[in-house]
Amino acid sequence: MKGEFHSPSLEHEFFPGQVDPNDLWFSDFANGWFALDRLMLIRILMIALVSAFFLIAMRKPKLIPSGVQNFAELALDFVRIHVAEDILGKKEGRRFLPIIASIFFAVLAVNLPTIIPFLNISPSARIGFPLVLAVVAYVVFIYAGVKRYGFGKFVKSSLVIPGLPTFLHVIVVPIEFFSTFILRPVTLTIRLMANMLAGHIILVMLFSATNFFFWQMNGWTLLSGGTLLFGIAFSFFEIMVIFLQAYIFALLTAVYIELSLHADEH
Repeated sequence: MKGEFHSPSLEHEFFPGQVDPNDLWFSDFANGWFALDRLMLIRILMIALVSAFFLIAMRKPKLIPSGVQNFAELALDFVRIHVAEDILGKKEGRRFLPIIASIFFAVLAVNLPTIIPFLNISPSARIGFPLVLAVVAYVVFIYAGVKRYGFGKFVKSSLVIPGLPTFLHVIVVPIEFFSTFILRPVTLTIRLMANMLAGHIILVMLFSATNFFFWQMNGWTLLSGGTLLFGIAFSFFEIMVIFLQAYIFALLTAVYIELSLHADEH
């Protein structure tokens, strides 16, 4: 069989500085401040869709839900019961549910394009979106601690471990500062980005191998069927990863809030 194989490239998708200005939307508006590439458009599309879903589901809420409202309430109850209240308790769980649920559904929605035909990419695999969510989680857990204890007491409670010999504080305080105020947002960002980028790369390799074997390697054409099956199987595995990454991000946000609320029990 004769055909043309196109080698895959991640450069233009995941390195914004390499994007051709001709491939940007609104690049001529406001000196390019609001220019959008394909990943940004997909992010906006998915956030708009998940927002529209909840607006439609809850536009006329009924005491006994049915249809789309029932599905929306089941999804919200999952986050409320198994993330927010499970970690924070009922009172604080309900208090912080809006931000935790927003993070969960935002990550879930923006990860979904990984396995959606004709989109086939996760905008979370580029650092901007995970970083913004990590900053939001960072601000919220610091706010929770400062609101309860005041800034000075919160910082002291987070860094100083009671009962340690004085000379050990010289070592422990910098470690606690790095762990609490720097490492947490960094790990939230990298965990989400790296997992979605790795999944995208594996899918690209499998389906590119299918393309290559089918069009270029006449004696290996049957092998393209194997790589295609592996690609489909890994797509189903990615569905689990998509959900897990949303769950883990929301869960860690709740855990960090809980640690801030009980910083004096360090």
